[in-house]
Amino acid sequence: MREILSKNAGKRVLLHSCCAPCSSYCLEEIAHTMSVTVLYYNPNLDSREEYERRKAEQVRFLETTGLADLLDCDYSPGEYERAVAGFEGEKEGGARCERCFALRLRRTAEEAKRGGYDFFATTLTVSPLKNAETINRIGFALQEELEVQYLPSDFKKRDGYLRSVRLAKEYGLYRQNYCGCKFSRRDL
Repeated sequence: MREILSKNAGKRVLLHSCCAPCSSYCLEEIAHTMSVTVLYYNPNLDSREEYERRKAEQVRFLETTGLADLLDCDYSPGEYERAVAGFEGEKEGGARCERCFALRLRRTAEEAKRGGYDFFATTLTVSPLKNAETINRIGFALQEELEVQYLPSDFKKRDGYLRSVRLAKEYGLYRQNYCGCKFSRRDL
């Protein structure tokens, strides 16, 4: 990924973010090379309260660091419910999660194309609980379909996840103990 970043210095990327703690390390990696806008699109969150709490932390982190602008898509849980219908019983990390990744990456790619961004990307690969290979496969499929470049990643590598934990602590960020959907909460 660092090679892609160095070859595309100054380009614009729309980075989907699930939360401020996950975005912290990803922005640290990307924002020194590319112009970043964070897309906050998380219809999977189990309540408006959780959505607003995470969004407030994302806004606070971006205002504190100045690393990126924010594009908020507002809370739309019906989109998530439709996307995962029939997969509610799947265990964490399975087909339900893949459908959730696809939903959020599709919206990111569509917004990137509409906004004239050079790339779209996601913070989801920083989590040790998320399969970067699956996420990147979805991203590349959307790149082909929508004709907007995907920036592949596995942000958890090179201690990226640990760095995100440290940054969250440093900035006093709310760090949740579940991905955000009602199904992951049920599995706590």
